[in-house]
Order: sequence, then C-alpha cells, then structure tokens
Amino acid sequence: MGWFTKARREPPPDATATPPLSAERIRAWMDGRGYAWFVDRDGDTGGLWRGRLYYLFALGEDQEILQIRGQWNRSFSIERLTEVLEICNTWNAEKVWPKAYLRVRDDGSVHAICEVATELGAGVTDEQLGQLIECGLASSGAFFDELDLRYPDPAGQAS
Repeated sequence: MGWFTKARREPPPDATATPPLSAERIRAWMDGRGYAWFVDRDGDTGGLWRGRLYYLFALGEDQEILQIRGQWNRSFSIERLTEVLEICNTWNAEKVWPKAYLRVRDDGSVHAICEVATELGAGVTDEQLGQLIECGLASSGAFFDELDLRYPDPAGQAS
C-alpha cells in the first residue's frame, strides 16, 4: 500500500479513557455547583448568571464541541449598531475569549452575544469541563461588564 492508502487502526477500547462531552455531563456539573438551569423546548441547556442568559451546548456530530453562548441582559437601538460593533471588534482583536458579536432582531433591537467553543473530541475530565465552563462564563461576563460600564442601566440610576 502507498502512504496515501495506509489502513487506519482504531485503538482498542480503554476503560480508563477520558469520558466524552455530553449535555448530561454539563447538567451534572451545574447541579454539583448548585446552579439553577433549564432545558428549553429544543432540548438546549440554559441558565441565568448575574442576570444574563447563557446556553451551554454539546455540539458536533459526536457532541464533541462545548459551546457556551451568552447574551447581555439589555439591548441597543439600531442607531447604536456601528458604535457597539466597534466595541466588539476591538474586544475580538485584543482578547482570545470570548468571541463577541451583535445580532439584529426583526424589531430593530441589537443584542450583544458572546461565544466560547472548545473541541473536546478526546474527551474531557470533570475538572477540565468545570474549568472550561467557568472560563466561558467569566470571560463572557467580563465583556458584558464592559458594556455595563459604557452603557449604564438608566433604571439603576438615581434621578
């Protein structure tokens, strides 16, 4: 056989192998931390952290990709799209995590979204999973905190 047609050998099953990612493991981790969470009608796992909505997904053909997606708890008017997009672009240029972007809804409201994705095809220990979730929530929270500083909630301001 030529080097292009080399036969692939699958490794034998190993009882000590690192367990694969799954929605059940994500939920078990959250239960272990006492976090309140829900499953929406699409079967996706979500929760509120510091008043912000997050979803935690096990994506991919084999559920090998952990994705943590958060949404800021307020929205912008369409007139602020360019200035807030510049904040996202600056954040993405300067930070590794999370990816920050905007979503424009049909009603013209603009929502700030953060996303962290990690490929875990080799499996993930409980400790690693916890660290990845905590980092995803904390790094997204840092971006949302930046938005809070730049755009204080008028309802929270004294008159």
